[in-house]
Amino acid sequence: MEETSGSQGAGGRADAGGEAAADAVGGAVRDGGGGVAGDGGMAGGETGAAREAMVGAARGASGAGSCPAGIRRALDAHTTVTLAYVDDDGPQACAVLYAAAAAADGAPVLYFVTAASTRHGQALGKPGARVAFTVQRDGQDWSGLTGIQGRGTCRPLSGGERAAGWRAYTARFPFVEADDRLRAALERTALWELRPDWLRLIDNAQGFGHKEEWRG
Repeated sequence: MEETSGSQGAGGRADAGGEAAADAVGGAVRDGGGGVAGDGGMAGGETGAAREAMVGAARGASGAGSCPAGIRRALDAHTTVTLAYVDDDGPQACAVLYAAAAAADGAPVLYFVTAASTRHGQALGKPGARVAFTVQRDGQDWSGLTGIQGRGTCRPLSGGERAAGWRAYTARFPFVEADDRLRAALERTALWELRPDWLRLIDNAQGFGHKEEWRG
């Protein structure tokens, strides 16, 4: 679906660049005052000292700077990320499909497809742009609630990096390669890398308010 901010409509407009097909797969945009995922946890926040202690414990248990296995499993288990960003028109949020993978240095990365001409594409394509995001499944019971909050940077990929990201994306969504029209549309559209530098997993199944954190 197209982004509904500004003068764009909610329906999928078919243009020569294949942006309508790309956005249909990329995700449905959520308008209005969607909150930016910040340091406040789903089940409450911690003090700065407690938060740093939690981060230190996670690093000590899983190796300096390495991402805990629980966070990686949660990223692998989901397919939709809600991105929150700010541009000249104010805050906005949008949801896109993603594929989780690991960068060359082992850090987690997310790949998603969206046209650079969209509002979020223009905002995230600016040098130094930051994004906050959440990953979770709808319809969860509070006792088993699980989800991820994060912050990081996005960039469009090209060349060999795009080829590697495309393989990860189509492995997660094999229907893309199975549909010639859809594949052609997405191949003409920008493939992005979301590189988190902070992640927080909330997993009530391990105890109410259970959290794990990672910093890149």
